[in-house]
Amino acid sequence: MRESLQARLDRSVERHAWVQQQLADPEVLSDRTRHRDLSSEFARLAPLVDRYQDHQACQQELESISELKDEPDAALRALADEERVRLQQRMGEIEKEIEELLIPVDPHDQCNAFLEIRAGTGGHEAALFAGDLFRMYSRYAEQNGWQIESLNHNEGEQGGFREVVARVRGRDAYARLKFESGVHRVQRVPQTESQGRIHTSAATVAVFPETEDIGEIELPPEDLRVDRFRASGAGGQHLNKTDSAVRITHLPTGLVIECQDERSQHRNREQAMSLLRARLLDRERQRRAEEEASLRRDLIGSGDRSERIRTYNFPQSRVTDHRIGLTLHSLHEMLEGDLNPVIDPLRQEHQTMQLADQDGDG
Repeated sequence: MRESLQARLDRSVERHAWVQQQLADPEVLSDRTRHRDLSSEFARLAPLVDRYQDHQACQQELESISELKDEPDAALRALADEERVRLQQRMGEIEKEIEELLIPVDPHDQCNAFLEIRAGTGGHEAALFAGDLFRMYSRYAEQNGWQIESLNHNEGEQGGFREVVARVRGRDAYARLKFESGVHRVQRVPQTESQGRIHTSAATVAVFPETEDIGEIELPPEDLRVDRFRASGAGGQHLNKTDSAVRITHLPTGLVIECQDERSQHRNREQAMSLLRARLLDRERQRRAEEEASLRRDLIGSGDRSERIRTYNFPQSRVTDHRIGLTLHSLHEMLEGDLNPVIDPLRQEHQTMQLADQDGDG
């Protein structure tokens, strides 16, 4: 086992023992937040410590077998050689498992996700493409058994959306959608194009987690301007008669959040406040990521939502993810929600780069 890996494991074993002691402390038991965080860390470290103990047990067996190398009985030496090979193979497998367990875990992977899609360059065609993307993610959510709930939308004049904001509820929603943030570009012939020329349009996608600590963010009333207005678009006569839509402006940052897809003004305000808190947390995470970027390689691309990440080429039925150089000729299937062929390689590349970074740090 590499010295860097050995050292990291020794630190993990010490930390595991310390966390276990802390969890038995009455002071920690009375602090729900701290107890939750330590319990989560203990659960993460436990399988790592178990694998390390398995590796040590194999090492001890291997040392015992090495004593038989001078055994005069040829049959016994042959059995010892077979067992030595088996143990060495098993130790290699355990080391691989340990390396995977040492990959830093994103604490937000289990969270629900907020999904924002905004039409970019391309006018009406961009709005139509934003609508296609929302439908794609809705189908993907359906396939994963997630619930997708629209919080706000502004329809395009010829269909699609100028903007749509939704909450995606379900296991691993953020873990599987988080690499979708960025600029998505489409190349196709618009229906209104009489000469068959291919036009290029774009839409921006932003994905961020709905974390448990959202409620801990304080929003003083003096930092907020709340406007109420009538909801636009489809929704029936009820929406047209009441000022149920809510727009909240966070004055210190200039962030503006609108929610209009609930009939209740109270519910729209509640949704808007939740989304505002999530956006503020996301801004802080982005700031920290930018600071850390100068010290280590970024994960997949820069994470900048102004970065072009994917192109959807309709004439060639081609989808290209520019971050990992992946090209698939299955555009129709992807737009119907079959996103795993691109999301799985992105997740794998992310893990590979984390392991490489760990080797560099060691």
